[in-house]
Amino acid sequence: MKRMFTLIPLATVFAGGLYGCVGESSPTASATTNGVVTGSYFRHAKVCLDINNNGRCDANEPSTYTDSNGVYSLSGQGAIVVEVGTDATRYDPDTSKETAITDPLVFRAPAGANAVVSAISTELAATMEDSGLDLKTARAALAAKLGVTEDQLLSDHNKLTDANAKKILKNEIDQAIARITEAVAEAGKDGDVTKALRNRLALDKINTVVVIYAENRGFDNLYGLFPGANGVPGVNPTSSAKTPDAQKDFDGSTLAVLPPTWGGLTAAGQTVTVTQAQTVNWPNKPFQIDAAAGVNGTGIVVPQSVITRDLVHRFYNDQMQINGGKNDQYAAYSDAGGLSMGYYDGSKMAMWKLAQQYTLADNFFMGAFGGSFLNHQYLICACAPTYPNADAASSPAKNSISAIDVDAKGNFVRLTAGTGNPTSVLNGAPVYLKDSTITPKDASGMFYAVNTMQAPYQPSGNTAATGGTATYADPSKATTLPAQTQTTVGDQLTAKGINWAWYAGSWNAAVADAPNASRSVIYSGKIQFQPHHQPFNYYSRFDPASTTGATERTAHLKDYDAAFLQDAAAGKLPAVTFYKPQGNLNQHPGYANVADGDAHIADVIAKLQASPQWKNMLVVVTYDENGGFYDHATVPKGDRWGPGTRIPAIVISPYAKKGFIDHTQYDTASVLRFITHRFGLTPLNGLVARDAALVANGFKPMGDLTATLDFTQK
Repeated sequence: MKRMFTLIPLATVFAGGLYGCVGESSPTASATTNGVVTGSYFRHAKVCLDINNNGRCDANEPSTYTDSNGVYSLSGQGAIVVEVGTDATRYDPDTSKETAITDPLVFRAPAGANAVVSAISTELAATMEDSGLDLKTARAALAAKLGVTEDQLLSDHNKLTDANAKKILKNEIDQAIARITEAVAEAGKDGDVTKALRNRLALDKINTVVVIYAENRGFDNLYGLFPGANGVPGVNPTSSAKTPDAQKDFDGSTLAVLPPTWGGLTAAGQTVTVTQAQTVNWPNKPFQIDAAAGVNGTGIVVPQSVITRDLVHRFYNDQMQINGGKNDQYAAYSDAGGLSMGYYDGSKMAMWKLAQQYTLADNFFMGAFGGSFLNHQYLICACAPTYPNADAASSPAKNSISAIDVDAKGNFVRLTAGTGNPTSVLNGAPVYLKDSTITPKDASGMFYAVNTMQAPYQPSGNTAATGGTATYADPSKATTLPAQTQTTVGDQLTAKGINWAWYAGSWNAAVADAPNASRSVIYSGKIQFQPHHQPFNYYSRFDPASTTGATERTAHLKDYDAAFLQDAAAGKLPAVTFYKPQGNLNQHPGYANVADGDAHIADVIAKLQASPQWKNMLVVVTYDENGGFYDHATVPKGDRWGPGTRIPAIVISPYAKKGFIDHTQYDTASVLRFITHRFGLTPLNGLVARDAALVANGFKPMGDLTATLDFTQK
């Protein structure tokens, strides 16, 4: 006969005065603790009284196992630990599905709040320990952060009738379980599991998150020689591969040599020049661009202060270069040929030294395939921009719809060769029938913009229509994207009352210049601003012709020189701050070099470290995408948007692990995951979809950057 237990009401527990610290456990033979382990329900999970407050079930501590309803009963009272092993299962009463546990978990519950043990009670315990708060104060703070009542916070969420509260708690539990899994793995069999849980769950010491978003560099390209990192194969001894991926031709045969760098390796107008003719017959392997003896035997030294030519970096090209994980067609499907295999000695960079001091992530992938436009969008919404009804007769995009990169089944596989396409990349760069901006219509009837399109509002790469609204881009142009309405992280932060801003280099100058349209889409010697690098300017919320839009622009879209520097110095940066360097300082090949951007970003970090906010700040320095450069790391298979090629990321904070190389799997939206967890936001749909796709394809979900932190260090 199945034994049934009655849960003690929370009100009764609290009335008992059990507001002690997490470790206040004084079990007595006459007292019992009854409860349930939720999220959904965990069956056959080991439950014990944590008498010594070490987050583990020790042999001398009273223990039991949960039943098929997740219920437990223990002799004694106090803080609780639940060890969910691989012999346990998770049962979801909403779907009646039972799933096996593949990664061990540890849940905790403080004394006085152990009637329902879950990932949320674990987060509560971690917050109490980390901040020294009593149960009452910590409970109120966590409930407010999530947007539920205190009673709902510590309830069995499976039985809540409030659908919104249930959804919030379920989301938080699922997110926290992912972090708990990582914490338990990090602690291992004998490590400090309570410390690991505090680092992953108690994030309140971070009050300001700053994201610095540079341009177009792969991990191997800048950090491939970093000691201990997964760097350039055959050069860095700690690479995951012994040899680099030999590049293949269009037909899949191995190239005898790299293709020439079409148009020359260096951008025009510089004192250092490497012509196309000088790049012929280079060995089929990665090469150091800034080699002291000269690049690939030319004898010409190309320092980091020299601008190389640009490389193609578009949605379908990136997928073709990755080639199903082989990473062996970067040279074939590049318009820059052999340059795609170039890398630098990053030890010459100021940011390299900061990476040595703090945490370098060497398993961080660009969120979306392709270029800057889509990855900037992915950074703020974990989504691809939509273009409804692009095939309508009245649509400006009707004749620009992409007819490329799909096979008969609609799979994005490879570009279609066009007339005049060379039979070998050794004879010329590939030619395509049509290379546009919008995907073919999907099963739902929607088109998506995946390559650069222009903002509907000024400053845009498209001028205003003659006689039209001066602050709009001409909507009749095929490259003007309709205003977007998808939910962004900015929307979520505003709804929670959390201040945020996107600071951009030369923003004010670009706004002032918009009516004159003298600004180039890509780069201007006068105004160093690229319109497609300001993702929020694509959203109807920031319509400059509306009163609310104008207000929103003033509040959230700001200039670097006129606002960022002053706000940082005064300690007034918003809780979530994005910063986009202007063109000549963003490290984009074709119009910016490595050295200037490196010096600038390091200077920005120095200014942030001098800010009154530094002691509670986390800075993430990363890149929008790889810029078309080769990287050897295996790209996890996710959803239709990505992830794409690996890129650098550095986490800088007083709480960042010092001199640490983090191998956790991340992508661009891991920044959003951290912001989501820190400020109690609902995960954007794209985050959930990406992780589900990764798991379905046999990969782990993306991390949230908490593995880079140690809140217990002095």
